[in-house]
Amino acid sequence: MTYPEGLPVGDGWVPAPGRAPVIFPHDGGEIGEAPVGDATLAERAVAHAAGLRRRVGALPAHVRRRVLAEVAAELADALPAYVDLLVLETGKPRVDCEVEMRRAVATWQAAADEVAQVRGETVPLDIQPAGEGLFGFWTRRPVGVVVGIAGFNYPVLLASHKVAPALAAGCPVIVKPAPATPLATLRLVHLVRERLTAAGAPAGAVQLVTGDEEVGRALTTHPDVAAVSFTGSAAVGHRIARDAAPRKVVLELGSNAALVVAADADLDAAADAVVRGGYYASGQACVSVQRVVAVDAVAGALEKRIAERLPEVRVGDPRDPDTRVAALIDQAATERVLDWVARARAAGARVVAGGTRAGRCLAPTLLADVPDGEPAWDEEIFGPVVCLRPVPDLETAYDVVNASRYGLHASVFTRDLATAFRAVEALEAGGVVVNEVPGYRSDVAPYGGVKDSGIGREGPRFAIEELTVTRMAVLRTG
Repeated sequence: MTYPEGLPVGDGWVPAPGRAPVIFPHDGGEIGEAPVGDATLAERAVAHAAGLRRRVGALPAHVRRRVLAEVAAELADALPAYVDLLVLETGKPRVDCEVEMRRAVATWQAAADEVAQVRGETVPLDIQPAGEGLFGFWTRRPVGVVVGIAGFNYPVLLASHKVAPALAAGCPVIVKPAPATPLATLRLVHLVRERLTAAGAPAGAVQLVTGDEEVGRALTTHPDVAAVSFTGSAAVGHRIARDAAPRKVVLELGSNAALVVAADADLDAAADAVVRGGYYASGQACVSVQRVVAVDAVAGALEKRIAERLPEVRVGDPRDPDTRVAALIDQAATERVLDWVARARAAGARVVAGGTRAGRCLAPTLLADVPDGEPAWDEEIFGPVVCLRPVPDLETAYDVVNASRYGLHASVFTRDLATAFRAVEALEAGGVVVNEVPGYRSDVAPYGGVKDSGIGREGPRFAIEELTVTRMAVLRTG
């Protein structure tokens, strides 16, 4: 997993002004050092990308498809090594890192497939009298320089969802990984640049700059940047949207995903979904189950089933294939989650299970009756905590779910097809999943939220649409 020293800026690698340790969250040990960039280097990267904009936009479709397919193949071949590195720098359980890398491979392959679908249409201009004698068609053209900013929890997958569609669309792209998790993304970018060079394309079509908020601000506010794709917290995303204007933004932001349980639901399946969907990746996933809203008739039985299953959720070393909950990204995150649990308890919530430390980890936690106004219910907890609330009926359940400022994914468990379709209609979210965890995501499907959960859609086909603009052509033929 080697790559050159420094940062991939321009067509080569340049010295970084700083270095910082990368920490293994499980034990706080240092696993290596990463180069740290600054605003000057960010501006240099944008200037280089802007200079390449027309050349990258003119790359033939077969070249773009070749590069994307070769990256997919090489990622698949190197998957175990990437998994090992992801476990160390994210502290995420191995099983979740394996899922991340399989999905990353699928994302690059899907982007390669979508290159052939970047097309336009003819327009019947003579539908209006003034259009007689005119021929019209539109094409999709690359938007220009793209900045992709990824979160720490799924660094390779999130970077892939930004870089692969940008290249498919013909856009040069600059990646900024999260400061805590830069190493696997650096290796990914090195791989992409090698494939670009081998195909006769400029390596500088993909660049990477690490750093703090100053680097992010330099990238997102630069006048030569055409689009910003960001995955992270709502607060940061909203600031980026304001600062980046009038540039296009694609924001995949936070959530407090809800799982609704109807009276006719298969309770064993619903409880299994809560256990699978609430604690994977140690709860550090934007669509992990945080709120369970169950009708009164089954809420008690559901609570019992979930509590009985929690001892199965193994806590410990993320390198162990059986581990499902490991340490959060840092101890500040752990302290925040514990504080939110304590606040919920003080406000009247019941701690059904967990709520305590297990070494540097948090025990899988189930809270009941968390009131509105508490961050454990209202905000994105980003830890292994699930909150359960009973409600009198399904319509009330939908109202409770929709009262959130977030709306990324939600799910409903029911045996009734009419209930399923009603949930799809009533729940205000970017995705509604029936009889499965709200965290289910196909990497070829449109993915994104409403309200404070963001704007725009990812998934290669839909991200390519975000990163291209229509160009209308009108020809007088006679």
